Amino acid sequence: MTRTSWVMLSVVLVPWLALAKPGDKGEERSARVTERMERLEKRQRLRQVLALSEALELDNQQALKMEQTLRQFDEKRRPLREQVREAARTLHQAARGDSAALAQVDAAAQRAFEARERITVLDREMYQALAKELPADKRAKLALTLARDGGRMKRPWRGEGPGDAGGDD
Repeated sequence: MTRTSWVMLSVVLVPWLALAKPGDKGEERSARVTERMERLEKRQRLRQVLALSEALELDNQQALKMEQTLRQFDEKRRPLREQVREAARTLHQAARGDSAALAQVDAAAQRAFEARERITVLDREMYQALAKELPADKRAKLALTLARDGGRMKRPWRGEGPGDAGGDD
């Protein structure tokens, strides 16, 4: 290459290299994922509050109280969901043949099962907290609405929304 070609190449590439900071990419991605998960959690909680408000015929004050209760349980559930996600990542890596992940398969599966069990216990506690001041007919509607939603986030890109008859995974 001629000297002019090298100069032109460096003029084009240097700004790109300056913008590409090796340590920031992973941290930036992690921050974006965390932010996205928080937004999705808030949307899911809003959908859940709206579904419960409609099913239980709640006024605004009751709906706000229910939203606060749901938020408290979401905060308890968040680290458990992250534990399940981390275990799933390890299992996916092992399924692809990653030798480091292969040694962790049993432990990852066990962590995922334990976290799911604790999430189930939290779901039961949440039902009890929400149902404690409701009459029997509204407790039944609450149980049906929570069971229908299953606490799962629906995937809008697949056309699933609250109350959709789209199949379970």
